[in-house]
Amino acid sequence: MVRRLFLAVQWLLTTLVATAQTLPVLDQNPTSLHWYRLSTPHFRVLYPNGLDSTAQRTANRLESLYEPVSASLGKQPRRISVLLQNQTTNSNGFVTLFPRRSEFSAIPPQAPATLGTYNWLDLLAVHEYRHVVQNDKALQGYGRVLYALLGNVGLQFPLLTVPDWFAEGDAVSNETLLSSSGRGRIPNFDLGMRANLLAGKEFAYPKAVGGSYRDNVPNHYVLGYFLTTYLKRTYGPDVWSRVLTRNYRRFPWPFAFSASIKDETQLRTDDLYRKTMDDLTEIWQKQQAGLTVTPATLYPTNGKIEKQSAAHPVYTNYRHPQFLTDSTILCVKSGLGDTPRLVVLSGNGQEKTLHVQGFPNDPDLLSATATKVCWIEFGYDPRWGQRDYSNIRMLDLKTGKLTRLTHRTRYTVATLSPDNTKLVVVNNTDRSKTFLQVLDAQTGNVLKTIANPNNVFYQHPRWAEDNQTVVVVTLKDNQKTIAQVDTRSDTHTALLPLANENISHPQSWNNYVLYNSPRSGIDNVYAVDVRSKQVFQVTSRPLAGYHAAVSPSGNRLAFEDFSATGYRIAAMPLTPATWTPLSGPVPESKLIRYFSPLTKLEPGAAQGRLILADSATIDTLYKASRFRRLANAINVYSWGPTVTSTGQALSVGLSSQDLLSTTQLGVGYTYNQAERAGNAYALLSYQGLYPIIDVSFQRGTRRTSLYVDRILPLDSLRSDSWQYNQLTAGVRLPLQLTNSKYSQTVNLSAYYNYLQVTGYDLPFRYATEVGSAGTLNALTYGFSYSHLLRQSKRDVAPRWGQTISVNYRTTPFGGKLTAEQIGIQGNLFFPGLLKHHSLRLRGGYQQQAKGTYTFGPLVFFPRGKLYLTDDQIKAGSAEYRFPVADTHWSLGRWLYVQRIKANVFYDQSMGQSSVEVRDVYGRVRGYETQRHDFQTTGLDVSFIINALRFRTPFEVGFRTIYSITDGQWIVQPLVIDIGF
Repeated sequence: MVRRLFLAVQWLLTTLVATAQTLPVLDQNPTSLHWYRLSTPHFRVLYPNGLDSTAQRTANRLESLYEPVSASLGKQPRRISVLLQNQTTNSNGFVTLFPRRSEFSAIPPQAPATLGTYNWLDLLAVHEYRHVVQNDKALQGYGRVLYALLGNVGLQFPLLTVPDWFAEGDAVSNETLLSSSGRGRIPNFDLGMRANLLAGKEFAYPKAVGGSYRDNVPNHYVLGYFLTTYLKRTYGPDVWSRVLTRNYRRFPWPFAFSASIKDETQLRTDDLYRKTMDDLTEIWQKQQAGLTVTPATLYPTNGKIEKQSAAHPVYTNYRHPQFLTDSTILCVKSGLGDTPRLVVLSGNGQEKTLHVQGFPNDPDLLSATATKVCWIEFGYDPRWGQRDYSNIRMLDLKTGKLTRLTHRTRYTVATLSPDNTKLVVVNNTDRSKTFLQVLDAQTGNVLKTIANPNNVFYQHPRWAEDNQTVVVVTLKDNQKTIAQVDTRSDTHTALLPLANENISHPQSWNNYVLYNSPRSGIDNVYAVDVRSKQVFQVTSRPLAGYHAAVSPSGNRLAFEDFSATGYRIAAMPLTPATWTPLSGPVPESKLIRYFSPLTKLEPGAAQGRLILADSATIDTLYKASRFRRLANAINVYSWGPTVTSTGQALSVGLSSQDLLSTTQLGVGYTYNQAERAGNAYALLSYQGLYPIIDVSFQRGTRRTSLYVDRILPLDSLRSDSWQYNQLTAGVRLPLQLTNSKYSQTVNLSAYYNYLQVTGYDLPFRYATEVGSAGTLNALTYGFSYSHLLRQSKRDVAPRWGQTISVNYRTTPFGGKLTAEQIGIQGNLFFPGLLKHHSLRLRGGYQQQAKGTYTFGPLVFFPRGKLYLTDDQIKAGSAEYRFPVADTHWSLGRWLYVQRIKANVFYDQSMGQSSVEVRDVYGRVRGYETQRHDFQTTGLDVSFIINALRFRTPFEVGFRTIYSITDGQWIVQPLVIDIGF
């Protein structure tokens, strides 16, 4: 959950404030939202109006967990602010240093693999606060020195020496040991790794960290959980505290973390990985040895799964089956090479794509009848990044008509009634209340709200055959059951005893309700007889069986089956006589509890479980006070020197950002080594209003050298330095308009620029400088629009899309310097010859009026050519991007290459200017048109790599350019992307 890339991006951006005219756009809440603060001994809990009771409970929970969460790392952190966000429907949480805070999204997820049987905010408290402990653990050794010198930017440096698999794995271990839930107890969490190891796919450590473009590599949460747990099981629960102490007290050379592990355990990181994988393989093979497998037939995909080679299919999933007829199934296809889409599978191997989805808020469920299908997609507020929605999409399978049934709603799951007349939804309000609601399937209007006085959490509701009864999973006080809800009388009937069992996906059929459970240690399909309450095991698959669906005739059962190459749809006869009846509690011997040896040894674990077993206690009622944006606008989080990305400038300054992400400030001094001059700067960006207000000011010295005559040889080079004041002020309006599979954004901007120069003594100046003219007053207007198809991981560029940008600059206030310029540039993206290839056509036009000042370029110029200022420039470009190979090459511990890409391009520009023609006496005799035409072509070859075993990828390579105009060859290095 912690977004370490987010931290790194923010840190990078704040180091560049001296050279940027605008600061990055942050995610804000609507200005109308009023915020309040609770202060506890170790926390400041900020929350919006309406979350009062939730904030009190969270504050008490955090305070009670302060010592248990930090115990095993031996570090009690400094006080920190925690923000409760209630405007988003995206269930998440994170910790950041820029500025130092944590944010909890208050809406629980539908996915049982994430939530388990936890209360959502309890899960965030125990998981995210562990990241706070980890961060403050770095305040020792050189980390303490760097923090004193640089603030949080300095603290980030020692944290970068620790792989993020440790941060997330340690936090998952913490959430598991300190509770009766947690992802370490959920079989779905380790499903991918289990499948790989049992299939003999033990990836090399660089691949396990860096990932793959063709195989399912479990993420750093899974990898980290098992690596951190293995070491604690073997060397004691405090081993990571000792490792981190060693790491932060040694010089931060590459692989210092691995050396610290070796000092404590005699194991390098590679050894730790290999031993952990061997241990897990042995455990999971023993589990498989006693398994009786239920036979099932996989639905064929008829070669629709992309293959890297004949023997290597690309990881692809077919999920959430829904019968349309006895022989055809609708499901969701996705994977490394496919964005989510609805496809129909038939028994004869035919696969047909019906619709490519946009950006689903995936509740781990799909609902369909023979004629209609519905699902949930994110809806975005145009301006406020912290506010989004979950809207219902409906597709008519007969006509192909797509409908957005609801607008600006917070429904996180929706299912259709068998007669297509109604929907049942889970509505999560912005006040942390959950309701079942019945909607009209034609209009989306609310027909009924089911009373929920105890505020139980609902998961995966489904209609019964009578179109009146709903079966749904309920979660309260860390226990789950399946309830039958009569939507006419609001009565709830529990079908199972309340238990700490992570059940999900109920589905009514005759006198049974089918559902998922991990009670055997492997997720499988179970059934409960609604009359006798007898429980049966329906499927017993080697890895998992999910999401039961019954055929219209009632004689076939479809479900999700899993293997190392992805989810597939399997089917089997639906015959209750073959089901295995169960009774009594789940045998503990069947459950794989990798963490079990630590439950009594981990410091703080027993106390944490005791605290989290009490679901609702509010021991202390903290006093609430209003938290106002402007009164808390200054929040300095870093200071001291930073180096810009070019390495040519050194800045010393302060960076500030308020906790609600509305006000950013930067002040300081920058020294430019190239010009041997410096400037003081101040930057302000206020983003709490609908338009963003930006103001920047610089005061300093510039230096240049130029030839003051045109006589050969040019021996009259003179240098000068001068002083300048520059003010830039304006507004911008970024808008998010995405509502389909295309990402859509619009940006509008208007800026005023004032530049005053004094002390310029050279007789000439560059046309792009103010020089002795004294002042420049200019206005700049900008517009950009982007409409780009969502990409899969294997796509090298958008395969469909359009972008356009228009910029206009002028000097309307008169003075010695006059100029006017307009630039238009656009891109068109098209599919290439093969699936992940992309063709881009780019065009640009720039017109610059004659004046005493020249603006910089607004359009691109042919690669390999220096920009020439012309009155008119027309530019065009064509480039074809494609993947060359997906590799898993390792160069020791230094480099891991996972992909090679190429780009073939052709650039052309045609510029023309009207130039004065003078006679021998210097008199103007007329004008002639001067033309500058350039053509270049070339090839980019780039490599996506992981250096020094960082998970963050880099894309580097080289560019070869051939100038058609003059026949010259140029080779340039490329740094295309740094993984952010």
